[in-house]
Amino acid sequence: MTIMIIGLLIFLGAHSVRVVAEDWRRAQIARLGEGPWKGLYSVVSVVGLALAIWGYGMTRTDPVFVWFPPAGMTHLVALLMIPAFILLVATYVPGNHLRSRLKHPMLLSVKIWAFAHLLANGRLGDIVFFLAFLVWAAFAFRAARQRDRASGAITAPASVGADVVTVVVGLLAYLLFAFYLHAWIIGVPVFR
Repeated sequence: MTIMIIGLLIFLGAHSVRVVAEDWRRAQIARLGEGPWKGLYSVVSVVGLALAIWGYGMTRTDPVFVWFPPAGMTHLVALLMIPAFILLVATYVPGNHLRSRLKHPMLLSVKIWAFAHLLANGRLGDIVFFLAFLVWAAFAFRAARQRDRASGAITAPASVGADVVTVVVGLLAYLLFAFYLHAWIIGVPVFR
């Protein structure tokens, strides 16, 4: 569990710099330049995520059970992941109403993903892993909304066409991940 926690601290810590140390972040970008800053940030993030995933995998080999979720929770997770995937896609499709209205759909996607997985996983490693992402996403979303208000961010125009693309691509990504990739990458089939 130690490796997972170190990885989470590195990954979520790097992703929290803007939340807790915006002035320091700006100073580093000014000192290093935007390209080198993004490169360093990316390397730190990849190392942290790799450690978190590796450590998480290790917790699954010798699990400590805190609670045993009801079997039906896996169905609820599968259902909640549909909006999570659509929100994730909304982050990248320009001009959709979800992104225009919510401003930070990826953070909402992470919140739904983490919360859903907390419902269906009762091992200590799962709880630490998903709770860390849920707490981080909640604080990051709040901070991002405060930055938007302070800067007077303007809502981008949106179109129904972009909404259709967002929903269709989100649903296709969900189906691909739920029926094929989750079992292959995570080692756990969504639908057993």
